[in-house]
Amino acid sequence: MDFKGSDTIPGPRAEDQLPHTAQSAAKIVIVGGFGVGKTTMVGSVSEITPLTTEETMTQAGIGVDDNFGSASKTATTVAMDFGRISITDQLVLYLFGTPGQQRFWFLWNGLFEGALGAVVLVDTRRLEVSFDVMGRLEDRGVPFVVAVNSFPDAPRYDLEELRTALDITPDIPIMECDVRRRASSRDVLMTLMRFLHSLAMTGARR
Repeated sequence: MDFKGSDTIPGPRAEDQLPHTAQSAAKIVIVGGFGVGKTTMVGSVSEITPLTTEETMTQAGIGVDDNFGSASKTATTVAMDFGRISITDQLVLYLFGTPGQQRFWFLWNGLFEGALGAVVLVDTRRLEVSFDVMGRLEDRGVPFVVAVNSFPDAPRYDLEELRTALDITPDIPIMECDVRRRASSRDVLMTLMRFLHSLAMTGARR
């Protein structure tokens, strides 16, 4: 095909190009219920301009989508969020945020394909949503860590109390975070990578 003049396809922006030192990459999914902060987390930590698929919420969602605790939310992810972060000069993580409403959960299966691990974001105002989320990851065999997003009006609990309430095993890391802060979101991802490394080392010793 012959491209001419302004019809040529531009290359990626300099800030979006993969670092030349990168040698390996891993796919990570960010999951959780509606309005728990998945889009915010991907956006805060991504070193490239994140791709989002947010659409304005309409009257059609009333009675269908559970927006408890997110009454001021006016847009929602309908497919996925995508970002990228370099953990080291050699290792790059590709981040995929899943849609939160249950009517879009059928898209999760495709997003889980090839995922090395996951972050489960939890809102203490709606803990019950987390059971289905973690159950789907367990069914797919995707290792995960749990990050409790600190909403200003959300009740605070001891992390071990939350571990018991969520019925997660002692080996699964659980931590508090503020997904609006890049450093906090990056700490969650680093905890996940350390957890995945420990699982790999345990498997290697067997």
